[in-house]
Amino acid sequence: QVQLVESGGGLVKAGGSLRVSCEASGSIFSINVMGWYRQAPGKSRELVGTITSGGSRSYANSVKGRFTISRDNADNTVYLQMNSLNAGDTAVYYCNAVLKPSSNSGFRNYWGQGTQVTVSS
Repeated sequence: QVQLVESGGGLVKAGGSLRVSCEASGSIFSINVMGWYRQAPGKSRELVGTITSGGSRSYANSVKGRFTISRDNADNTVYLQMNSLNAGDTAVYYCNAVLKPSSNSGFRNYWGQGTQVTVSS
């Protein structure tokens, strides 16, 4: 079994910073891409950013220059540093990993349970 567990969400004032973390654990052979998505009330889930095992990053235009995604491959952990937060960043943030549970399996998609980030004005 594979688990993705997020931590670090909370309430922050506009203009502030917050870092969320996600650790993947369980039966893991290799992880390809890890990333963060978010879902605001009444809206669809949207991509925030991704990072490959080699360190290549991509971001949604709405967070470029403010958010930074990083990864510790040894600990199967992905981080999202969020700076200059505004009310539009309020959402549940979900961790995602595309990984192989075993050497003879294909890549599969896994999700964390989500962590709430609320930005107050």
